[in-house]
Amino acid sequence: MSGNFERACALSDVPAGGALGVEVGGQPVCVVRTGGEVFALHDVCSHEEVPLSEGEVYDHTVECWLHGSCFDLRTGKPTGPPATKPVTTYQVRIEGDDVLVAVT
Repeated sequence: MSGNFERACALSDVPAGGALGVEVGGQPVCVVRTGGEVFALHDVCSHEEVPLSEGEVYDHTVECWLHGSCFDLRTGKPTGPPATKPVTTYQVRIEGDDVLVAVT
């Protein structure tokens, strides 16, 4: 997927080992910083429509707080039930302290 990169947030606003919910191009985006990397994915769990950015981050997964569905930050694929459908992942670029995300 390639597209136009838009500023999502400041890198310093994303907690280390945590997530931040933002809006980019009208889309809810979960920005995650873990293990020195930054990831972005659609900020809505595919099982129940709740923000993934409110969940816990473990290595390269984010866990939905409602029912415990986990998603791989690199692929968006669920790594355990109850979710069976992946969430969209987005390309990320870091420029200085800006996190840029391509949602289109």
